[in-house]
Amino acid sequence: MSAQHGSRGDAEPRRGRDDTRRDRVGGDGRERNGAARSNVARSEGARSGRGPQRGVQPARRVAFDVLRAVSDADAYANLLLPSAIAEAGLGPQDAALATELTYGTLRRRGTYDAVIAAAADRSTDEIDPAVLDALRLAAHQLLATRVASHAAVNESVNLIAATQGRGAAGFANAVLRRIARETPGRWQERIEESARSDDERLALRTAHPVWVIRALRRALAAEGRVDELDALLDADNASPEVTLVALPGLAPVGDPRRPYAATAYGSPGGDPHRVVAESGGTVRVQDEGSQLVALALAEAAPIRAGERWLDLCAGPGGKTALLAAVAHQHGVRVEANEVVPTRARLVRNALRAVPGDVVVHEEDGRVLAAQNPGVFDRILVDAPCTGLGALRRRPEARWRKTPADVAELVPLQVELLSGAVDALAPGGIVAYATCSPHLAETTGVVQEVLRTRDDLTELDATAVLAQIAESPIDLASDGTGRVQLWPHRHGTDAMFLALLQRQSGHERPTTTDDQGD
Repeated sequence: MSAQHGSRGDAEPRRGRDDTRRDRVGGDGRERNGAARSNVARSEGARSGRGPQRGVQPARRVAFDVLRAVSDADAYANLLLPSAIAEAGLGPQDAALATELTYGTLRRRGTYDAVIAAAADRSTDEIDPAVLDALRLAAHQLLATRVASHAAVNESVNLIAATQGRGAAGFANAVLRRIARETPGRWQERIEESARSDDERLALRTAHPVWVIRALRRALAAEGRVDELDALLDADNASPEVTLVALPGLAPVGDPRRPYAATAYGSPGGDPHRVVAESGGTVRVQDEGSQLVALALAEAAPIRAGERWLDLCAGPGGKTALLAAVAHQHGVRVEANEVVPTRARLVRNALRAVPGDVVVHEEDGRVLAAQNPGVFDRILVDAPCTGLGALRRRPEARWRKTPADVAELVPLQVELLSGAVDALAPGGIVAYATCSPHLAETTGVVQEVLRTRDDLTELDATAVLAQIAESPIDLASDGTGRVQLWPHRHGTDAMFLALLQRQSGHERPTTTDDQGD
């Protein structure tokens, strides 16, 4: 994964795109490279009165602009949408509509593409990308919402006319009217009739690529729970609840008797974002699975004052902040590393609410580990991964990733984990985590590192989580003590966790920093 070592899975290298074709249906004869730039230009032109404009509803315009950025600039909707809503000045009702349209369209893109191809009688590869995104947005309204058909068609045609021209609008109008003539159920039957296998039918029904379905099935089968596949696929297509974390010892909310409780702290007023804003950064949005992973490292063994901790792949910094808050209570020094400068800035921002000076490095994680042999007492390796465990939150990832990404990431994951072990002091603990249940990225990585080393003991991560959680957690056990969380079973992202301890066999090197403690 070339330059992204030490970064998270959402910073994967860009793959080339075929943007040179000029004969896509619905296009205006221009190449559409640099979608992020051209979208902004078109949006600014429309809002300032330049170019054709037929009264496109702001919520739909925001959703369309985000879809364009996701398609052509590899943007992530969960990062872009909030700022787009704020910049457009949308009220609560329009913001909710923009959110539903954006995420709903992204989740079921594969299914909608099959419907569009059937209605247009041509492959979606032959449709101009911007027109295709608008058609996807319209298909979601026609097939999965209560928006009146005439409103969905007219608004979408106006949107395409305003951004792509009247010729493209005519093509879109014909396609959308064909879609509107039949019920969602009939369209589902039609596209499933073309499936070549049961897995393809399931893929069209649940809007997951076939390879993802098979990977999830294998992961569940490893637990003896393959019968939960349908529930998992449904959970991937459901909007996740907003969960909060209260930084231990710093936040004004939470149970003081359980300062490390890994549950989502509720918002009494029903507005979690208000609680976050009023907390000064000591309360923040964070998936409960991410909380559990960070807290498991902190709780894996008694904490001694003077320990040194490292978050090796820290961006965007949520887990770093949680670890730093715990560390502050115990006199522990924390460092973080993030190779991508923009994400390193996010880590620093996340740490503003935590007292103390947390050094944030911008280094290849493997290089940083090699430069610090035997130094750290605890290391979190939240490794770059495919992100298949967060499809509820980042639905576009299912269409962006391929099996080739797994083959590319696994060697990096092995190197990061092995390097982290080298950076551990004797008796030190590393937590290996991924937001993916893919067996190659989880158990496969851990087993490979254990196979090549004789200085590691695997700890029982399931027992550690049982001590942290406020209520029992239904964890399947394979005898290794590794943890796999699931959205359908636990209400979290599908986080994986393994805890490895380096055996004592040599003295920890003395450094200048240690002498000053």
